[in-house]
Amino acid sequence: MPAQSATNVSYLRPRDSEWVDELEVKRSQFIAIARRTATELEARTFIDDVRSRYPDARHHCTAFIVHMDKAQPIERSSDDGEPAGTAGQPMLEALRGSGLLDITVVVVRYFGGVKLGTGGLVRAYHDATKGVLSKIDVVSRQQLELFSVSVPHADAGRVEAEIRDAGVDVVDVEYTVEAVMTLAVKPGVDMGGVIAKITSGQVTPKNAGTTWVDIPVCT
Repeated sequence: MPAQSATNVSYLRPRDSEWVDELEVKRSQFIAIARRTATELEARTFIDDVRSRYPDARHHCTAFIVHMDKAQPIERSSDDGEPAGTAGQPMLEALRGSGLLDITVVVVRYFGGVKLGTGGLVRAYHDATKGVLSKIDVVSRQQLELFSVSVPHADAGRVEAEIRDAGVDVVDVEYTVEAVMTLAVKPGVDMGGVIAKITSGQVTPKNAGTTWVDIPVCT
């Protein structure tokens, strides 16, 4: 799966959970821990948390990619004492190859007494990262457009039912002077036409901004 470019419509990321996978290479133990992190602060907080869980490990190598609205993703990596370019960068390449954003991986290494060499380290950190990535449940984070529709209380039940039948998500209904419904749809849907058909042209939807939602991805 190719790495994703900056987008404000949709992208793939992990479900909000944590995954662990282990790899042993010449008696060195590599423990890979992955988590969804929506910001750079969340990524660094997670890294600090993993360090505190494995304080006696020799290395805590890291890589993360975080989505940014209207900008390229933030990418960071660290070799944490391993020879330059042998840990963080191979981990980051594995993350890029997964196509996921909003993800941080920490690979904890317990040295087994046998040096792996530059090539061995690159393979080990890359493979450890790919191993934990293979366990992740993926969701599609999609940006939906929000619209507001106001109808008389007497019509609210029928209008809401027909809106849902048209495939539009009703995310909220507030009963004030009228019933005010907040609707969410994918970009490009003609909400004016949908609502005009349901209300015989008596109601015009108002733009109410956007929201992000996570939708499970079937594999």
